[in-house]
Amino acid sequence: MALQIFGIPVSRGIAVGRAVLMSSARLDVAHYFVDPGHEEQEVNRLRAARQAIRAELDALQLELPSDAPPELSAFIDVHKMLLDDPQIGRETATWIRKRRYNAEWALTAQLEVIGRSFDEMDDAYLRERKADVEQVVERLLRALRGTGGMARGTAGDEDLVLVAHDIAPADMMQFKQGVFRGFVTDVGGKTSHTAIVARSLDIPAVVGAREASRLIRQDDWIIIDGDSGLLIVDPSPIILEDYRVRKQESELGRQRLTRLKNTPARTLDGQMVELLANIELPDDCETALAAGAAGIGLFRTEYLFMNRAHDLPGEDEQYEAYRRVVQGMNGRPVTIRTIDIGADKPLDAEANYRDGEFTHLNPALGLRAIRYSLSDPAMFRVQLRALLRAATHGPLRILIPMLAHATEVHQTFIQLDMARAELAASSRPHGVPETGAMIEVPGAVLMLPLFLKHFDFISVGTNDLVQYTLAIDRADESVAGLYDPLHPAVLQLLAQTIAQAHAAESWKGRAVHVSVCGEMAGDPALTRLLLGLGLRSFSMHPAQLLSVKQEVLRADCAKLAPLARAVLAEYEPEGQQRALAALMN
Repeated sequence: MALQIFGIPVSRGIAVGRAVLMSSARLDVAHYFVDPGHEEQEVNRLRAARQAIRAELDALQLELPSDAPPELSAFIDVHKMLLDDPQIGRETATWIRKRRYNAEWALTAQLEVIGRSFDEMDDAYLRERKADVEQVVERLLRALRGTGGMARGTAGDEDLVLVAHDIAPADMMQFKQGVFRGFVTDVGGKTSHTAIVARSLDIPAVVGAREASRLIRQDDWIIIDGDSGLLIVDPSPIILEDYRVRKQESELGRQRLTRLKNTPARTLDGQMVELLANIELPDDCETALAAGAAGIGLFRTEYLFMNRAHDLPGEDEQYEAYRRVVQGMNGRPVTIRTIDIGADKPLDAEANYRDGEFTHLNPALGLRAIRYSLSDPAMFRVQLRALLRAATHGPLRILIPMLAHATEVHQTFIQLDMARAELAASSRPHGVPETGAMIEVPGAVLMLPLFLKHFDFISVGTNDLVQYTLAIDRADESVAGLYDPLHPAVLQLLAQTIAQAHAAESWKGRAVHVSVCGEMAGDPALTRLLLGLGLRSFSMHPAQLLSVKQEVLRADCAKLAPLARAVLAEYEPEGQQRALAALMN
């Protein structure tokens, strides 16, 4: 009988495929695909590890003192027997040859299969022998850590879906080449960065599914419904066929949207709307252009830094990355955000938890974003110099994240001036890019006159604005139901920001350009509301751009403005729902 699991839908569409379980934190190993033709080299890595552990066990047995209990030698014999068992050796090699898993991943996948068979045993003593298998596998994993690894490749032709307790954004970036047809995680919220990256991959994803990684078994057939948040494990042939038909219909709908790629984003009453793309890596420019993006509204530079805590990218490496983005967009504007490390994007996987203790009590409220940059001025100026140099190649704008204090604003411009001076002193060419501020905390909205005075543009990061306004951890599935971008307080802050940016023309001589780069911008259900609030610049994942453009083409801003004001006037859920329904019709 099919098992149904419910989670939080974070990326639309339907995926059907075999489950690939990432290892638990206790067996924290690398997961990647070996390049075609290198499978036997990976099998040899496994064979060498088994030989090394066999030698280690032999040596342990020989070194046992003469008065040692006989059980110790018998225990080692059990491990040697398990080490030679075809289920560990031959079957693990099959994962490598069939799926091109690296050896560590193949071992943990096979451990899941073996462990399942032990769990199903009636005899309690035999069930407990599962621990012996786990200990042998852990020995092998330790041995493999010293034998290197192959370059990351791609999977074979079989459709696969990834199931894990959690997936770090940096790990997900390894799978951007279409390896998996969908993602499932036990934890996470709709705007956790894992969910955001899943949307950028434009594949179905469900997070916050709680026990999914425990209930789903290696190689199970799974259906992921990214529209409803439903997972179906081991579906019947009838259900499987039904969802395959739905999948085809969904793909046809996406194909029809591609016809809008070259259509100007103009509303029915003639308002031009700027639709920009959010990207994580320089290669993503191709995807942005393919979707018809008018430019890059947010390039998240932290993905250049992740998992490199002890080897941060230098100025030249960063410059090359930023130059590629600017040139890759062929003259379209590019907004590059300075490093936003912290919260669920640490420099390395252990940054927030070491030696059994949390290094930061609450990373979301700690040393992150501009606070992190200003705490290390030398590192910050390396990035600023690289950005200033890249600005000579096209229209680049620098975006500063999570500003909240006047001192942070002043210190940021001091560091910018110093970076310019350092480049001038070494006679290196550099540009004069516009500088913008991200509005992500309620305090920044209340201090907008200061930001509008000093910055050329502003960009509203609605993901964090919702999080900090409502005191909701957006990565915590236990409070995911309280994360509400339509909360009256959030809408009031957003409306104030847009209105004050437009009103700056009266005292600054020009309106300050304002855009929204959070997940609200990429939600077609919110497009009409944002247009009614006066927003004319949206930045989103390329996969969402055409759906939003379709809503823009159907909208009349003159008619939407009073309807949006009616939404702002409502504070009770029932009244707000009525006002939203009127706006959407």
